[in-house]
Amino acid sequence: MAPQHQLSFEKPIYQLESQLLKLEAEPNPTPALKDSIRRMRVELTQMTRELYENLDPWQIVQVSRHPERPQTADYVELVFDEFVELHGDKAFGDDRAIITGFAKLDGRKVMLVGHQKGRTLKERNECLYGCANPEGYRKAMSKMEMASRYNLPIICLIDTPGAYPGIGAEERGQAYNIAVNLRDMSTLEVPIVCVVIGEGGSGGALGIGIGDHIAVLQNAYYSVISPEGCAGILWKHSKHADKAAQALRFTSKDLMELGIIDEVVPEPLGGAHRNHRQMAMALKGMLSSSLQSLEGMSGQELVNRRYDRFRKIGVFEEAATVG
Repeated sequence: MAPQHQLSFEKPIYQLESQLLKLEAEPNPTPALKDSIRRMRVELTQMTRELYENLDPWQIVQVSRHPERPQTADYVELVFDEFVELHGDKAFGDDRAIITGFAKLDGRKVMLVGHQKGRTLKERNECLYGCANPEGYRKAMSKMEMASRYNLPIICLIDTPGAYPGIGAEERGQAYNIAVNLRDMSTLEVPIVCVVIGEGGSGGALGIGIGDHIAVLQNAYYSVISPEGCAGILWKHSKHADKAAQALRFTSKDLMELGIIDEVVPEPLGGAHRNHRQMAMALKGMLSSSLQSLEGMSGQELVNRRYDRFRKIGVFEEAATVG
């Protein structure tokens, strides 16, 4: 079944799907009709594959924000065997933009931390569309420190356009709390796997993004700023977001080429919003294999390796021109 929310560039796919559904609904199909249906299915698959293999950066942003794209709460149901949610930061309140709790992945106990945007309007207002307040980052850090004390691996699912920019958030130390998370996550002596499942915007994403294995879903993005924010600074208007998306080089392919991430997780044909269960199985396999590869390392090895990997990001060479 096609998603209810349809992206504009997917229009040819939906038109062909509609034609295919009409043909398949025929009560007494002839051999010629059955042959037409088979050819149309092949054409639909080829069209979808070609379209999604050649998305431009701004189209990838639209896919990453798809309202029906699986979120942390969906992966809790589809990937993990058990989940016990933990609430609150012991200082201000419980930020619904970040979910934390004990979970089991193929029998392995882990601590899960993830952004949640919400589905309904009420949920989105409660979660602020995945934009966490300082209490959300304090909650995340306190649960990760708990995981470290009990020697549990940590899984972070990132999906946010950025930290919440409200006055209250600034008054309660938004930048400070994100900085504390960057510092303290870098010293935890347990494996940390971070996956960008949708949007990975600015410090809001990095606040739970310091890990030993960094992965990005195929049609997600990870950036120092949202394309609209970048367009507002460089071109003075968010209508140039497509230009900004092209310039930022934040797609999974770009990030892999730049050495910022370790892995790109393939999505189902037509994007993760088309098949939640298939996407969850791919994510589960990736999480299991990456944790298995890290579990033999000592705490100090993990910390040293984590330090080295982030120090290498952004390294460049300069050379004087002669002539």
